[in-house]
Amino acid sequence: MKIFRTRFFLFLIFLLIANVGRGQETSFNSFDGTKIVYTDEGVGKPVLLIHGFINTRKNWDKSELKKDLISKGYRVIAPDLRGNGDSEKPQEDDAYANDAEVTDLVSLMDHLQIKRYKVVGYSRGSIVLAKLLTVDKRIKKAVLGGMGLDFSNPDWDRRLMFADAFAGNMNDLTQGAVDYAKSINADLRSLHLQQKHQPITTKAELKTIKKRVLVLAGDQDLDNGSPAELQQALPKASLQLVSGDHNGTYKTNAFSEAVVSFLR
Repeated sequence: MKIFRTRFFLFLIFLLIANVGRGQETSFNSFDGTKIVYTDEGVGKPVLLIHGFINTRKNWDKSELKKDLISKGYRVIAPDLRGNGDSEKPQEDDAYANDAEVTDLVSLMDHLQIKRYKVVGYSRGSIVLAKLLTVDKRIKKAVLGGMGLDFSNPDWDRRLMFADAFAGNMNDLTQGAVDYAKSINADLRSLHLQQKHQPITTKAELKTIKKRVLVLAGDQDLDNGSPAELQQALPKASLQLVSGDHNGTYKTNAFSEAVVSFLR
């Protein structure tokens, strides 16, 4: 009994040490020196959360998913992609070219010495995640949330339209997004460059992804093309629709339940 108590005490000390600083904002310098801010919360198998356009890691705090993952014993890592939130916001083209955001995420997992992990992306976060799936073999499972197949087109009109909008050329479809970005003091130049150099994963590249993927979208969400077509383009993907539109689905209980069930 004494030996058991000693070992249990040592285990508690190990957990305490392992979690020093967890849950607090922290940062690292990525491959090109850009500071990337992230939070690292919970204990267990790691899950990376990738936020969407004109969002930050803090948007996950508004979701049921982050709370559920932590309560169910996962370690949740949520970065601000470069140009967003508290991460640095480079103003040069080169800082976003050649899938820099994807390389940031690989570098973050290297920095944290993560050997295997699961990933959830939403909206533009899913676009970044699709490319990440082609380069990082450490990923076990992935959820592409709020996304259809349109991003696989290098000349996707929606991407080009929003790139123009954040360069100052708005239209009736993009004015609201620009106004919202201004209202939260987002960096418009960075948002332009994020769209201009957004990662592109072609249909041919999607076919090379052998990991299990869940395509998960709201039943009222066709903003980015057909989720069913995206599922069909991926060799090992399943499709699930839950109630909701593009901006609200990721916050819901139904979205969280679908993700947690898939990640098990």
